[in-house]
Amino acid sequence: MIQECIVLAGGLGTRLRSVVADKPKCMAPVNDKPFLFYLLQYLIKQGITHVVLSLGYKSEQVIEWCEQAGLPLTLSYAIEEEPLGTGGAILHAISHIKGDECFIVNGDTFFDVTLSDFHLFHKQTQSKLTLALKPMRQFERYGSVQLDQQGRITAFLEKKYCEEGLINGGVYLTSRAYLQGLGLPQQFSFEKEVLEPQVQHNQVFGFVSDTYFIDIGIPADYEQVQVDFRS
Repeated sequence: MIQECIVLAGGLGTRLRSVVADKPKCMAPVNDKPFLFYLLQYLIKQGITHVVLSLGYKSEQVIEWCEQAGLPLTLSYAIEEEPLGTGGAILHAISHIKGDECFIVNGDTFFDVTLSDFHLFHKQTQSKLTLALKPMRQFERYGSVQLDQQGRITAFLEKKYCEEGLINGGVYLTSRAYLQGLGLPQQFSFEKEVLEPQVQHNQVFGFVSDTYFIDIGIPADYEQVQVDFRS
């Protein structure tokens, strides 16, 4: 089982500015603890021992909290001096990984995927890059994902109203060798310059997990997570 994970925690939280003021999105308070606390607790329970935090905006706030939190994790910090885009952030952070393969999670999303099952699927399909997908009903905030019968992703569809479908849950599994071998620039979009082109090469698989999912990117879901995490 892979024990390393990158957390993409450099987001500004502009849509949450009214409720979280001047904080990185991962530090948005949820019942008096930062959202990041719950994400790291989840990773610990899943057997992760080394987390690389990809940081940008107000990185010192995140580091200060982490250094005082006393979590049973080895933490490394990959700090963007300038915005690198989602892809550049991943490429910068993956150089801090000790092994080759690692999980990657969004720092403003909680998706309760069983990582050992996710890893097994990744191995069985001999995938280069695997996404965790969440089944959703009646949504328009997210683009949807199409799969073939082998679990290979065949298309990413634009955001529009869907009665039901699969969305990208923001949890990935890939390897440093694979990403570094794509010849990518320092600054790029992971979605546009890795996911979409690699789907055309039949390189990307989707692991479906109908487990708890929330994205705190908008105030309504940020309010919902306060209730959900109270227990």
